[in-house]
Amino acid sequence: MYIELKNINKSFGDFKASDNVSFGIEKGKLIGLLGPSGSGKTTILRMLAGLEKQDSGDIIIDGKNVNKLPSNERGIGFVFQSYALFPFMTVYDNIAYGLKVQKKDKKFIKQRVAELLELVGLPDVGKRYPDQLSGGQRQRIALARALAPQPELLLLDEPFAAIDAKVRKELRTWLRDTIDKIGITSIFVTHDQDEAIEVADEIVITNKGRVEQIGNPVEIYLEPKTPFVAQFIGQSAIIEDYSKLKGFEVTENNASAIIRPEFIEINKFEDSEYHPFESSMEDAVVEDVSFRGNSFEVRALIDNISITGRYPLNASRLKKGDKVKVLIKKLYTIDENTTNILVNKALDDSELYYI
Repeated sequence: MYIELKNINKSFGDFKASDNVSFGIEKGKLIGLLGPSGSGKTTILRMLAGLEKQDSGDIIIDGKNVNKLPSNERGIGFVFQSYALFPFMTVYDNIAYGLKVQKKDKKFIKQRVAELLELVGLPDVGKRYPDQLSGGQRQRIALARALAPQPELLLLDEPFAAIDAKVRKELRTWLRDTIDKIGITSIFVTHDQDEAIEVADEIVITNKGRVEQIGNPVEIYLEPKTPFVAQFIGQSAIIEDYSKLKGFEVTENNASAIIRPEFIEINKFEDSEYHPFESSMEDAVVEDVSFRGNSFEVRALIDNISITGRYPLNASRLKKGDKVKVLIKKLYTIDENTTNILVNKALDDSELYYI
């Protein structure tokens, strides 16, 4: 492993920001630290950078224990949420700053700054000042400045948080492509699961100072290992007594379950077309219908159990009060510590829903 955190603990007064955190990262990977506010993800980033000192545990970068190394000797580039560009310096001087600290010669600095401006797609803004740039452009310049001293590790603290939604989506793709191009090991903090799933090679999910799960985006999404991850990832809702639903029996110690919209198939009640699993469908009444661009989001009531599913745009329109048939394909059952996938019995032998 290129980066290792071993039994890291960090408290601020009575608040435990990191609780025995341990994980490793391979060289060249782009890692997303994902979790709710206060889960400890930014503290991990700041300890890696040397901006915070852990109370106990070891941080190892490229086989070297860096516990006692100051931040400027760790070979790390840091991109702050607020960009932290120097407002009274030009873009050129902002990017050149770290190189001047390293006492590089002027010719090298000029060449390096030009390379980085080209890399971030802004070759002609060197003479401008930060306040003359858009939020997206400032974030690109902040990345260029962090990369200028050629760090071995790049850390980004919620890099897109201050940018509007449309630009943020464009920058996700740009960041992914840029990191792939230069091949630098990178870790970014986010509370946006779509961002982590779209950008990261691997995701580290944090909660209450602990690491809940580590895996690639597909594993994290489809195979949550803990009740927290099952509830945090995706558009998840808890069902307290899923034994009332057709095709499911309560397993030992698993009275509660997590359900997501993609687990649910909604059919209009009066549709007379044959459905192979009709006997396993629930009768439900539509409570609400919301347009979501590529589909309708339908909230429906099965007895007293509220479920939310997606309904195609090209199907018969639904409205509040309509009767529908609902097929629940699978659930995540949860107990205090574990999560399991439970497939509707009617679908057990169907490759269509095999996981």
